[in-house]
Amino acid sequence: MAERRKFPPLAGELAAEFAGTMILILFGVGVVAQVAGADIGDHDSIAWAWGLGVTLGVYVAARISGAHLNPAVTVALAAFKEFSWRKVAPYVAAQTAGAFIAALIVRWNYSEILAKVDPGHTIKTQGVFSTLPGNGTLPVGTWGAFRDQVIGTAILLFVIKALTDARNAPPLANLGPFLIGLLVVAIGMAFGSDAGYAINPARDFGPRLAQFITGYGGAWKDQNGDLYFWVPIVAPLIGGVLGAGLYKLLIGWFLPSDDAEQDVAKPEPEYETA
Repeated sequence: MAERRKFPPLAGELAAEFAGTMILILFGVGVVAQVAGADIGDHDSIAWAWGLGVTLGVYVAARISGAHLNPAVTVALAAFKEFSWRKVAPYVAAQTAGAFIAALIVRWNYSEILAKVDPGHTIKTQGVFSTLPGNGTLPVGTWGAFRDQVIGTAILLFVIKALTDARNAPPLANLGPFLIGLLVVAIGMAFGSDAGYAINPARDFGPRLAQFITGYGGAWKDQNGDLYFWVPIVAPLIGGVLGAGLYKLLIGWFLPSDDAEQDVAKPEPEYETA
């Protein structure tokens, strides 16, 4: 049997982050293209497809990289010394690249439909790829969207920490990715109006860049003409750290230590009597 070629561990982690994020965006951006371009589906189908995309992306990458798939997750973990700062930039680059390539695939696959419904590639279908305040129609400004992204990403990280903390009775039988997907569905259904629940800088910037180079000249601005692309980058990074910090303060602080849990779970030794 031929020996498997050895690669640096980081190379595998980056490949997994790229692939997992690509899967996430293929389903997420794909469903929005279908709803906006072909009028098949609605907000609920968008929320469910994004959640399923997260679930499938996490299953793809979890064993190798931990399946962050989101710079807000990566930065939040590093901020609390649960991930190496040395890996943050490579992880973010891999996540953004995966989102970018996935968006290019969706853009290509839906090119005829998008050209039919929006020949000028305008704000009408810009929301297929990138988020907008008030989803491009509701009276929400830049700072309202910023607030929304901080809150939404804080919820995301708070609950992710609860679902993945080994001290906090996490889901068994590898159900964690499924529940994280349901979390994204819930955020989309409850916090989807103000800013399209990007809650992930790579999810927004990668597809935004893809749409810009494929004909959407206004990709960096919102429906009001304001420079908007920075909001779904900066606000989720802040919200992620805030959510992880609140989990640590409100829950993590009161959980038993890893050593204590191991002591509790460890059975008493059995001594032979014969």
